Amino acid sequence: MNIKPLHVLGLISGSALEGIKATLSLTDGIDLYGIEASKQFMFSSALRDDIRRLFGKKITNPLERAEIEKTESEVTDFMVNIIEEFATESDKKIDLVGIEGPQICHEPQNQYTYQLGKGRDIAQRTHFQIVTHFHNADILNGGQGAPLSASYCNALAQNLEKPVAFINVGGVTTLTWLGHYGEIMAFDCGPGNALIDDFMLKHAGVLMDDDGKAAAMGVVHDKIVDQMMQQSYIAKIPPKSAERRDFLPKAEHLEGLSVQDGAATATAFVAEAVAYSMALYLPEMPVQAFVCGGGAQNPTLVRFIRQKLKALNVECTSILNAGFVYDDAEAVGFLAARRIYNLPITFPNTTGVFAPMTGGEIYDEEHHD
Repeated sequence: MNIKPLHVLGLISGSALEGIKATLSLTDGIDLYGIEASKQFMFSSALRDDIRRLFGKKITNPLERAEIEKTESEVTDFMVNIIEEFATESDKKIDLVGIEGPQICHEPQNQYTYQLGKGRDIAQRTHFQIVTHFHNADILNGGQGAPLSASYCNALAQNLEKPVAFINVGGVTTLTWLGHYGEIMAFDCGPGNALIDDFMLKHAGVLMDDDGKAAAMGVVHDKIVDQMMQQSYIAKIPPKSAERRDFLPKAEHLEGLSVQDGAATATAFVAEAVAYSMALYLPEMPVQAFVCGGGAQNPTLVRFIRQKLKALNVECTSILNAGFVYDDAEAVGFLAARRIYNLPITFPNTTGVFAPMTGGEIYDEEHHD
């Protein structure tokens, strides 16, 4: 197959469920040739609440299927509108669309994962080739099904000094480590934005700690952070993947704190899990590390991570200030291009799958794989 650059539109739902980010970029799944347009589309509060109610539910359960399908249809409509808007406004022909919808359940131990978004319907309605459900093939072949961003990080890091680490703070936090000789390791190391978001929603009625302002005004309760670190997942040796529900029991330790102190302590827990995992599980400490994902937009979290990693002689810099941009939606588009060209997206040292393999279900107007 002749590999050539494609204009790929990537869609991804953020951990706070604020909406869907869409990015149009040029890539062949090996190299990145630049972002051409990027935009955030906000969910209505009603749709956001409907998605939250689905957390932990399974479409394989007959009692839960109807509720999931109803909300999934609404999310699908939302995605179709985004794609049609980009198609109308862009002066570039869109070759391919990659979709990472809201994840409602991820249980690798049960070989089950589900993200919202009906790929076949979207393909038939938009007339574009769609790649979605990137996790399924890996998880059905004994892998963890996540994380998926290692190959994208490798493309971003072509000109960076190695070893290098990417700290991708999304709903959970993913560490990706790239070595001198092309080695790749990745795993979900602990909680991410979802822990902070859920605390802020419950105690302050807002979707997130915007710019880390609440945490910046609070006091970190170190004993509570120590208690929260006593979590079986954090002590588990990689490869491993997590979902936001895995850290919910530890959120109980934040009850009784003020909004500011709770935000500060939750944020410190995220940073502590990063530092612990880097020291314990990486083959070699990186010479530089980049905070990316939604967490890069939280100056307080970035500051906490820098403070934790100072003793390890690791520079921790927001990816947005590093001369290039880590874009989660571009990453989805990059994975879609890799799927079209049958390039691997998961590896033994990223998900525990037995051999490098591609992933993603391809849909077009006529058929699907």
